[in-house]
Amino acid sequence: MTKLKLLITGATGFTGIHACRHFQQAGYEVIGVSRHPFKIDSDQTRFESCDLTDKNELTKLIQKNKPDRVLHLAGQNHVSSSWINPITSLEINTMSTAYLLEAIRQHTSNCKVLVVGSALQYDVNDITSLKHPYSLSKTLQVLVAQSWELLYEMNIVIARPSNLIGPGKSNGVCSLLARRVAEMELLGAEKVLIVNNLLAQRDFLDVRDAVTGYEVLFNKGDSGSVHDITSGLSRNLKEITSSLRTISSVDFEIESEENKLEEKVSIPPSDLLLENMPALIPFEKSIEDILNYQRSLLL
Repeated sequence: MTKLKLLITGATGFTGIHACRHFQQAGYEVIGVSRHPFKIDSDQTRFESCDLTDKNELTKLIQKNKPDRVLHLAGQNHVSSSWINPITSLEINTMSTAYLLEAIRQHTSNCKVLVVGSALQYDVNDITSLKHPYSLSKTLQVLVAQSWELLYEMNIVIARPSNLIGPGKSNGVCSLLARRVAEMELLGAEKVLIVNNLLAQRDFLDVRDAVTGYEVLFNKGDSGSVHDITSGLSRNLKEITSSLRTISSVDFEIESEENKLEEKVSIPPSDLLLENMPALIPFEKSIEDILNYQRSLLL
């Protein structure tokens, strides 16, 4: 039986590494794409180097590989960076998506594409909901994908994940806090964990669950459909620090620069995911795995 050929952009990022492993184990022929590729241990993923903002380079990549499916994860994912270089964020998040979809349309039109947007997209009917250039770039990315699906009848599905957590190289708040705790345990760092706002609310989902959700969308998602990939639960940062304190080998103080109560952020996952996903990894297990990963980096 011929394996489905899956091309994953952003393959060396936080989600990309998990995605390469997941889909390779699921029986796909995986091609990982990154500006700076590297080999994942005990992994059969084949890596290709490509700058997705280079239209000609990207076209050659699609011509060469002619994938059956594309998981588009690559992007500029930092809000702070988007304030400094808004045009770069637009080039990486929006224009590279247009280049990718156009190359697919011209050279492998039967390919199914999953474009991963963001929960930080703004409401295009309310410009006042736009909070930063990152949100603009991700909203335009999704509009481009929806336009190519409509105008050219391409098979494109949209995913909007919440805050993804789990073991691996992440700059998310859970990983940053776990890193500080690991430094307290192994490097003798000051036993104080400082948080901007303990009452800040987020929806957290394990990255491994998100990747499982992406496979569900490849198999069952209708073209043009948009799916929120979330836990459906709102948690504050106090829950993270409490979980870390419970499993840490050292005791530490927790200081909050402010305690500003925020509204709960709870977006339910799409019905398709609710019906086809296995049980989610428990939040406490995600935090434990994150801390163990951060410990391993210091050993």
